[in-house]
Amino acid sequence: MDEIEIPSYFLCPISLEIMKDPVTLSTGITYDRESIEKWLFSQNNNTCPVTKQVVMDSELIPNIILRRFIQSEALSILYNLHLSGSGLKSLLQNNIELIQSLTSVMQSGSYDSRVYAVMFLKSMFEVADPNQPISLRPEFFHELVDILNDQISRKVSKATLKVLIKVCPWEKNRIKAVEAGAVPLLIDLLLDSSDKRASELMLMALNLLCKCAEGRAELLNHSAGLAIVSKKILRVSSTANESGIRILHSISKFSATPGVLQEMLQIGAVAKLCLVLEVLEVFDRGSKTKERAREILKLHARAWRNSSCIPAPLLASYPS
Repeated sequence: MDEIEIPSYFLCPISLEIMKDPVTLSTGITYDRESIEKWLFSQNNNTCPVTKQVVMDSELIPNIILRRFIQSEALSILYNLHLSGSGLKSLLQNNIELIQSLTSVMQSGSYDSRVYAVMFLKSMFEVADPNQPISLRPEFFHELVDILNDQISRKVSKATLKVLIKVCPWEKNRIKAVEAGAVPLLIDLLLDSSDKRASELMLMALNLLCKCAEGRAELLNHSAGLAIVSKKILRVSSTANESGIRILHSISKFSATPGVLQEMLQIGAVAKLCLVLEVLEVFDRGSKTKERAREILKLHARAWRNSSCIPAPLLASYPS
């Protein structure tokens, strides 16, 4: 690999190391905070290292514009290096501070740096060991939710959804994502989504979040939660069908109050389950999705079987 030349504006004039926290002196020269503080306070110098002018005012002013620019450029370089899977896995396993830094960039970085932060996170988590739990801070999930809400671009939104899916098999992360407001946002985005892959990813994320009681409660508290999940089944793809049925299965098995069961009838979710049995009996007889739909209908047969809300042609599909 060719050696990468570090742009001069990355470097502190004193140490020639990459600046982490650029600050500007009263002389107008920018340094890395750690280096200039050591020069002025630890080494008792009173001049600007570059201009040699006496520093009358030792206040260090954060150079926010340069910091964001450096972050954006550095992330661009890192992302475009196209590190190997083993290299990315090593970064993830041995440098939790990197994730915290990327979280900070997502929070306060420029447009470009937020984009590169998400894309780089996606690359790292795609190669993460699925058997190794990854515990993340609450602010990580708040930033993912904010980026999804901002709708920067379809590519960035899909990358953000993939990150969310990769980190939510673990219950602690699921709860943090729910507390960050992921469930109602995903439902709102799903309501407006006409993109097949985006809809699949949103349903996959919702399925993971509905594995915890907090996630199911959030979905049921949303006026369109059950309705949009039911609507997407048989309208998007087999992947979406699987996730949608899994969500309804979690609700039916663990959160099925009389009110919830009645709502599922009224919005057509029960009829949709009967239709799934009818359609998949023809096109995918051994489908696990079909078997989950059958299990849901059997589970609440007493409440649903004789309901007038199920269209007569679909009653024949109701499992005995």
